[in-house]
Amino acid sequence: MAHRKSKSNPVKKIAIILLLGSAAYFIWHQYQLYVNHGFQNAIIENRPADFNKFGIDVSHHQGDIAWEDLLISNEQDSIISFVYFKVSEGNNHIDTKWKENRSSLHKFGKQSGAYHFFLPTKNASLQAKNFLTAYNYTTGDLPPVLDVEVEAETNNQLIESMKIWLVAVEKKTGVKPMIYTSLHFYQTKFKTEFLDYKFWIASYSRMPELENDERVLIWQYSEKGRLPGIDGKVDLNVAKDF
Repeated sequence: MAHRKSKSNPVKKIAIILLLGSAAYFIWHQYQLYVNHGFQNAIIENRPADFNKFGIDVSHHQGDIAWEDLLISNEQDSIISFVYFKVSEGNNHIDTKWKENRSSLHKFGKQSGAYHFFLPTKNASLQAKNFLTAYNYTTGDLPPVLDVEVEAETNNQLIESMKIWLVAVEKKTGVKPMIYTSLHFYQTKFKTEFLDYKFWIASYSRMPELENDERVLIWQYSEKGRLPGIDGKVDLNVAKDF
């Protein structure tokens, strides 16, 4: 049976358009709230005890960061307590954005520190020299960090190479470096090593048990953060007081 075509109702159309517009605005507004504050709210209820500071770590992968937009215009200054920036990798690579990032962080009075991405197949002494030639530690900087994410042929080889870098950097800066690594590496390679060093642990799928582990100062809980002023994803962290 054929149905009669009803005449269009302009009032109904306008009402539908307004309704859709209101829904779209609500979704946009909620997204903006998440962008501005979601990275804190998403973890604040479940973070380990004493991990009360929030921070990010950046490199050239984040491109040109609009620090004014991030820290001032979008009011993240009161939320973000610290920022780590990549300085170097391997024997001769220097991050193209580290000087710019460090200068901006000093301008905004943000506590910051530097890290080196470690390549176990490269000479550890030359890697320390690469980092120290580029980066000059100054009073007030956070401890230098050795970023260890790559396997070596053996765990012993990895550990001995790391020690060379750590000792060289501490000797030059006068500050004991910290070690960044995954929860898996920490539990399977380093937990019985480096007993006098502090750690920065990355764990995205679950919250590590850190309440009774005094060696862990920072937990990186996401590598997919979205923040105003940064194109693309950024790492998100919670930390104890340094």
